[in-house]
Amino acid sequence: MRYNPNSAMIFCAGRGTRMKALTETRPKPMIEVGGRPLVDHALDQLGDIPHRVANLHYLPDLLEKHLHSAGLETVFEEDLLETGGGLKNALPHFDSDAVFTMNTDAVWKGPLAAEILSDAWQPDKMDALLLIIPKSRTHAHLGTGDFDLAPDGQIRRGQSYIYTGMQILKTAPVAAVEDRHFSLNRVWEDMFAQGRIFGVEYNGHWCDVGHPEGIEIAETMLKGL
Repeated sequence: MRYNPNSAMIFCAGRGTRMKALTETRPKPMIEVGGRPLVDHALDQLGDIPHRVANLHYLPDLLEKHLHSAGLETVFEEDLLETGGGLKNALPHFDSDAVFTMNTDAVWKGPLAAEILSDAWQPDKMDALLLIIPKSRTHAHLGTGDFDLAPDGQIRRGQSYIYTGMQILKTAPVAAVEDRHFSLNRVWEDMFAQGRIFGVEYNGHWCDVGHPEGIEIAETMLKGL
């Protein structure tokens, strides 16, 4: 049976240290690209997903007001819990067994990311489905690569594809971790071992805006390649 999640976790708690002076007075999700906050570019990719929750920590007031006006729930973290811990802390806000998760330090050009993930999601054989993109269609990304994609859709650590920061993830493996502070990479490792982690390709363009140079590159991408 197919079941497409209708809830999303948006990661907004980080300090954004790679943005240097730009995050001295505002959280990274509120940095503007093309006249709009980064978090709004991220939310666009969720389409009509109705239930959205964001975690907050660094300089939360401005971001909280902005997100509440957009209809999001927010969860404040007294200390940074990383991606896995942040999602685990927010699990009481979700009533589904799988959720979208997404980072907010990227800008997209192309089809809706959530629709691509939903169309490819097969919960009978997947515990996680990551949205990935070939390096040839990434912009401003400083890394060498994250994954390779097998013909059956399973992924393994490699360098052919970049993780876009968006996925569908079952919540039970996150809830099972006893620690408070942990990365989702820890959850993924168990899924790799069990053959339960898959990837699907984003067929648009994607720009990393986790560093200052990415802002101008993203704006150029949005205007036309």
